Amino acid sequence: MPRPTAATIDDYVAGFLPETRTVLEELRGLIRTEAPDADETISYAIPTFDLNGKHLCHFAAFKNHLSFFPTGSGADAFADELKAYKGGRGTVQFPYGKPLPADLIRRMVAYRVEQVGGGAE
Repeated sequence: MPRPTAATIDDYVAGFLPETRTVLEELRGLIRTEAPDADETISYAIPTFDLNGKHLCHFAAFKNHLSFFPTGSGADAFADELKAYKGGRGTVQFPYGKPLPADLIRRMVAYRVEQVGGGAE
């Protein structure tokens, strides 16, 4: 699936089919709930949330999954809970057709907000 070129998260989301847009917006909302003061931007050509000048997290849509990138040690801190998902260093893949683990995502974002707010990185 070609990655759309976008200047905003709205533009990024608009470049996908409705089913994918729904999941992207759900993830966006979960992030926004835990990081209401974060700035939405595009970095590395994907949606990014920044706080205090630092990246909190990124996300991106792919053909068969949605990738979530909790920057810093965000993925490492939740490694045991993320074992149920494919991923790599610093990323986790959530397959389409299954509910997003909303509580886990919110806790990961809250962890990143605490790291960035407290100056840890």
